[in-house]
Amino acid sequence: MVFHMKLLSFEKVKDGKYLKNYELTYINKAGREKKYEIVSRSEIVGPEAIGQRVSGVSIVAYHEDKLLLLREFRMGVNRFVYNLCAGMINEGESLEECIQRELYEETGLSVKKIRSILPPSFAAVAFSDVKTQIAFVDAEGDFEDHTSENEQITANFYSKEEVRELLETEEFSSRAQMAAYFFVMPKGEA
Repeated sequence: MVFHMKLLSFEKVKDGKYLKNYELTYINKAGREKKYEIVSRSEIVGPEAIGQRVSGVSIVAYHEDKLLLLREFRMGVNRFVYNLCAGMINEGESLEECIQRELYEETGLSVKKIRSILPPSFAAVAFSDVKTQIAFVDAEGDFEDHTSENEQITANFYSKEEVRELLETEEFSSRAQMAAYFFVMPKGEA
């Protein structure tokens, strides 16, 4: 007999400042209980609320023929990686306001034009219900450091040739790696 995966219960097991940890109990396809742990940026009030809230944005920014990449130290992996400008939406802030604020805070740049914003997608489905949106923008201005003492970020615009080399030699977040890959691919080959 094959069962359908079904959530039986969930319980908050830790309430951190930025992340909340939950233990979910499922019935698996073999009919046995399976415990599964997730983290969320949101307070999950019921099973229907899992994965419903958009909490942030990732920004793919361009200036002329160049792509913005951040080289930043990420405590979660204890090293520098190439990443996109990204951040959390503040209470009462629109997505467009968040895009402008995060781009400015992390780089000193301003948004010249928002090209497109993709629908919400899950950021890390293996362990989190966090949903974000990806914005494609044209940026302008001069680089300035407006980051907190807990962030170490160097922002720069990179040509296609420079991005090709970085893809071969440096470590990336998966979202930045994908954006970089499609930036350097000739049209029609991706």
